[in-house]
Amino acid sequence: MEQICELTNLNDAYKKVRANRGASGVDRQTIEQTLIYMRSHKEQIIGSLLDGSYKPNLIRGVEILKADGISKRQLGIPTILDRIIQQAILQVLQPIFEPKFSNSSYGFRPERSALMALNKAKEYVNDGYKYVVDMDLEKFFDRVNHDILMSKLALHIGDKGLLKLIRKYLEAGILQNGICIDREIGVMQGGNLSSLLSNTMLDELDRELEKRGHKFCRYADDCNIYVKSYAAGERVMNSVTAFLSKRLKLQVNETKSAVALASKRKFLGYSFRSDGELRVSNQAMAKFKDKIRELTKRNKGTSLETVIFKLNQYLNGWISYYRLSASKSVFNKLDSWIRRKLRCFRIKQRKRAYPIYKYLIKLGVSVQNAWNLATSSKGWWRMSHNPAINQAMSNTWFKNLGLVNLEEKINQFQSLVKTAVCDNARTVV
Repeated sequence: MEQICELTNLNDAYKKVRANRGASGVDRQTIEQTLIYMRSHKEQIIGSLLDGSYKPNLIRGVEILKADGISKRQLGIPTILDRIIQQAILQVLQPIFEPKFSNSSYGFRPERSALMALNKAKEYVNDGYKYVVDMDLEKFFDRVNHDILMSKLALHIGDKGLLKLIRKYLEAGILQNGICIDREIGVMQGGNLSSLLSNTMLDELDRELEKRGHKFCRYADDCNIYVKSYAAGERVMNSVTAFLSKRLKLQVNETKSAVALASKRKFLGYSFRSDGELRVSNQAMAKFKDKIRELTKRNKGTSLETVIFKLNQYLNGWISYYRLSASKSVFNKLDSWIRRKLRCFRIKQRKRAYPIYKYLIKLGVSVQNAWNLATSSKGWWRMSHNPAINQAMSNTWFKNLGLVNLEEKINQFQSLVKTAVCDNARTVV
């Protein structure tokens, strides 16, 4: 606790929380207001942490839709002060726990990422482990047993005051829709400590899988175990399910879990092609298209430049994550589809025949073609595919407007990878 309460550690924690720009908690205090409060109550806050009297605030509960668009995920937003204290705890505990975690655990850990997990999974599949035991833990964060988790923390933490404080955070109530809900189980997603606590809870699973000699990748509560046959996968699924239930009091979601060829399942937004290469999963592709449709809605009074700016923000992040995909033709088709959505958006902005006619003339469309298009009874989407409009709002035209090109981006990423590999080879030689 003394290390956690050092001013340097608390200041570093404040800077990280500020950089994350999170929402306010139940007290509705901003980061600036919290800083003023901390400066004027510094001795009182530190004293209460050291003597064990500090009491965490209630957590603001929010629900967000999951990827399926139907079920909801419970999130919690602690007050900014509690996030700073949790971050200060994390900064002291992370160097202790990190070296003890498995190399096959990739979720929410420094210097590790989902893309690293995917590359390792690809390695296993290409080595002949073509079947996957895809395990989904049912409501994992909501069902973590506090006693089991605290016993695991106590193996590495000798400070009883710190253990008591962590337990208080685990048991902090949720305020949602004006109702306070007590908590006796679960790790609230949204707190700065939740990732370390969840990895601590599941480290025993990692060690058990390593002891059995399994090839696996775990990202938070998403665990894939790679085997060479369906029969082996069935045995693993049954034995690991029993282990989780008995040792960790956790349940496997039978509906979402399965043993299958790796090419038939998705992992972290990707799936495998039959040749062992990675591609964007169908579910991720559908979610991507829904987002593009939302950004290019034609009933918004937004300029084309603003739409392209927002699109570029999303596209840059999306392609950075899905750069491992080997299916280049997919990105070419997506580029064409996005440009067509934007042509449709631009034409509809003109609404009536004469403004459309004038705009097309300005873009270099012949008088006859411009008039035919402006007075066409075809819908906006069909009209956007007309050769004259494609020529007027060409690929070069969109490039000059600064629209991100996914195919070019993926080629740049893969070119950088090849260069890095070649440089590595030269260094070794």
